[in-house]
Amino acid sequence: MKPFTYERAASPAEAAEAAARRPDSKFIAGGTNLLDLMKLQIEAPAHLIDVNALALDRIEATSDGGLRVGALVRNTDLAADQRVRRDYAVLSRALLAGASGQLRNRATTAGNLLQRTRCPYFSDTNMACNKRRPGSGCSAIDGINRQHAVVGASAACIATHPSDMAVAMRVLDASVQTVNPKGVTRTIPIAELHRLPGDTPNVETVLEAGELITAVTLPKPTGGSQHYRKVRDRASYAFALVSVAAIVQPDGSGRVALGGVAPKPWRLDAADAEMPKGAKAVAGTLFAEARPTEHNAFKLPLAERALASVLAEARG
Repeated sequence: MKPFTYERAASPAEAAEAAARRPDSKFIAGGTNLLDLMKLQIEAPAHLIDVNALALDRIEATSDGGLRVGALVRNTDLAADQRVRRDYAVLSRALLAGASGQLRNRATTAGNLLQRTRCPYFSDTNMACNKRRPGSGCSAIDGINRQHAVVGASAACIATHPSDMAVAMRVLDASVQTVNPKGVTRTIPIAELHRLPGDTPNVETVLEAGELITAVTLPKPTGGSQHYRKVRDRASYAFALVSVAAIVQPDGSGRVALGGVAPKPWRLDAADAEMPKGAKAVAGTLFAEARPTEHNAFKLPLAERALASVLAEARG
């Protein structure tokens, strides 16, 4: 690990200002992803800004009947909150499907959304990776890419986004609150937070330099039954081959978002409209532009079958 300096911010505005003064800095909270990347020298910030003292660790009701989740709420606390378990069960289930209990005790809401891909070529500094070193190429495209994206990828990157929580947030239509170094706040729909790779896979979100996530807002509950199904190679501590987050209404309508198949949580309005027709119709729309590889084409029928299982469960 390379040497770095460190400071503790006393307010969100102060944290953002510190990041503006030091373009080579990174925010740190739980550190469950950043510290690993620093040890591998994939991330090498010269300065760390500790945001743990910012009083952003509360879950509060909003005036319209939703919930405001502070950026520093730990995954364990969010999954266990009675309001989340009752009204946003898909989120609680997604959180409990991710990582281990020890990591959930440290990992934060904002950090979970911003975690970086677990593509092995990204993690290996001996391999070409446009996400790690722009312009160097993508070793995964012609490599072993069983875990990689089947839709939404590009000729520059086929990595997937690893977060379970983000998939649930996407099906819930959450929004993200931020503050920038000038003290200006904004609200970003979760659908717009993560970028597809295109020609710049190293630019993973729409956040500006120094912009700090302060909270995630969940809208008023929609009703219906909520489900999260994660298919993986082993029963615990593994990232999704395919995951399905779904909200199903009594009339068969609803919403669905997939994880493990794209560089961001994958949801399309047109696919939601197909929900009453069943899994085959939904999957056909979600994967209309899919470009699977030799190694990961199995994800297409796997996703359809996982969705069919969720819909069958919803029907009882």
